Amino acid sequence: MRNWRAKTAVIVAVSALALSACSSDDSDESGNGGSGGDGENLSGDIAIDGSSTVAPLSEAAAQLFMAENPDVRISVGTSGTGGGFEKFCNGETDLSDASREIEEDEIAACEGNGIGFDAVQVANDALSIIVNPNNPVECLTVEQARQIWDQDSPVSDWSDIEGVDAGDLGEVTLYGPGTDSGTFDYFTEAINGEEGRIRTDYTDIGEDDQAAITGVEGDEAAMAFVPYSFVQQAGDAVKSLQIDNGEGCVDATLENVQSGSYAPLGRALYVYGSDQALAKPEVVEFLRFYLDNSTDIAEAATFVPMTQEQIDAGHATIEELAGS
Repeated sequence: MRNWRAKTAVIVAVSALALSACSSDDSDESGNGGSGGDGENLSGDIAIDGSSTVAPLSEAAAQLFMAENPDVRISVGTSGTGGGFEKFCNGETDLSDASREIEEDEIAACEGNGIGFDAVQVANDALSIIVNPNNPVECLTVEQARQIWDQDSPVSDWSDIEGVDAGDLGEVTLYGPGTDSGTFDYFTEAINGEEGRIRTDYTDIGEDDQAAITGVEGDEAAMAFVPYSFVQQAGDAVKSLQIDNGEGCVDATLENVQSGSYAPLGRALYVYGSDQALAKPEVVEFLRFYLDNSTDIAEAATFVPMTQEQIDAGHATIEELAGS
């Protein structure tokens, strides 16, 4: 069983009462609660697939929503951001979890199948470059990170990295996600300047970010890049490096991610909805519920919550897609 599934089970068990109460209050005041703004009982199936990073958020939202709406069935798959968009643009899913924005070829695929869509931000996130806690390095510049991870990188030993004093750690062991991962897409573009551009001699963990945590925890010379949430869950098992984008070393903290100062590895997390899916009231109400409870869900899942401005923008997007 993957780590995020176990984590989500904890989130749902601990947070259900508080979130349900919050949702009921929101429904009374705004008509945007989980049981439908017009009071009708909701039913139907909602299919979600895509990013394994966003999946814990969507799974928690789905479980909480189904608890209030037992005639709605929501499935959450994890075929990666790219794999999710492929299904979404083929009309196989209602919503697509994504840890990056949709790309031109994916837009063309959706348009070719007559699928209109838009993105609803559901949380903020950051990618973290992690090392073993015994590694003496505390910060990397973007250029140093590029030296390590770029295509045809000559770096094989910690001593090969210019300007980094890692003592006698020796040979670098690298872990990273597969090519279907939005984390892979985002990191390679942000650090190496081109999506998909990366050295090929690292250990490919596919969609299993916990495998990178385990690898780095057990190897003093290891390094990986993973979503912020996995670092928070790992506690002292790994160390997240500060990033220097030219203005000094910056930690991946909630405040720095929300403010945009943790650059270039801060990012937004999305759920894409199609116009066809948002013609169904159960999908509209689920997305409203998702946003109304997004702060509690994000904090419980150790993601970075959205600002109120971001939440309001998400609601506006939902209403536009739904034709309200």
